[in-house]
Amino acid sequence: MGALISKQIQRYKDVKTEKKALADLKQSCGCDFPGCDYRPPDRKNWMSALNPDKLRINQIVWPGTHDSATNKIGIPLITRPFAQCQTLSIYDQLSAGARALDIRVQEDRRICHGILLTYSIDVVIADVRKFLHETQSEILILEIRTEFGHADPPDFDQYLRDQLGDYLIRHDDRVFERTIADLLPRRVICVWNPREAAAPAAGDPLWNGGYLKDNWINTDKPWTKFESNLKKLGEQPAAAGRRYFYRVENTVTPQADNPIVWVKVVTSRIRPYARTFIAQCFARGISDRLQIFSTDFIDWDFVDACVGLTSARFEGKA
Repeated sequence: MGALISKQIQRYKDVKTEKKALADLKQSCGCDFPGCDYRPPDRKNWMSALNPDKLRINQIVWPGTHDSATNKIGIPLITRPFAQCQTLSIYDQLSAGARALDIRVQEDRRICHGILLTYSIDVVIADVRKFLHETQSEILILEIRTEFGHADPPDFDQYLRDQLGDYLIRHDDRVFERTIADLLPRRVICVWNPREAAAPAAGDPLWNGGYLKDNWINTDKPWTKFESNLKKLGEQPAAAGRRYFYRVENTVTPQADNPIVWVKVVTSRIRPYARTFIAQCFARGISDRLQIFSTDFIDWDFVDACVGLTSARFEGKA
């Protein structure tokens, strides 16, 4: 028991030290970067405001959500705090400006986060279709994967093709260099990442998981995650020359051996430092690599930071 208590005290000290390191970095280096003052006139239609005829896919910094469909997961006040990473519905996230979604499914097509369950994938698809119906030039990256420890839903690839139909942007490496207008009226890059089923083939309406990469670090320590994100991002080629999407997640993860396991409490250690991260990308000369930037509990400020950098790239200021 004494060893366990000692370990927890040390973990508390480590987290406290890392939180202070991030706060000191923000204070000393600031959060300014090209486009940081930009505010989209309409977050629901922010791509439309940046000229779809000229804005290329590889210029966009995509505001994303981590574990996107967890707003109603589990039982309120009992199991939900252990798995909820978003409070907004998929439709509300998209309306707020999110353009990259992270959806986890299990064998019966229900959304899950670990062992906890929520609504069917049908709810996600309905929200996506509603948003697409209400907008004209917004492009989405919709990643759907089978959650770890679960089996693939049967015939799920065909389900996605049937449900999203003509909205799907067919897999083609030339997509990265095209403008939004070039792709319309198709609006969804859907990445399907099964665990055992065959991955989508080249030219399919669906994209395989190799086209959306990240370097997930399973830690609840904010400075460790912040620095790891910068290091791994720096190892990527510039977005303008890549033929895959690369995601950085501004999140930390509750650990089973730590008594603090509520997602909102733990992820708050890093969540306020999204603008600091972008500023550090510029300070370290790797801002041209940033592409998908995801968070728990997305808000307008996070969206504005990503859209601001997109605007600066589009105008040749970044």
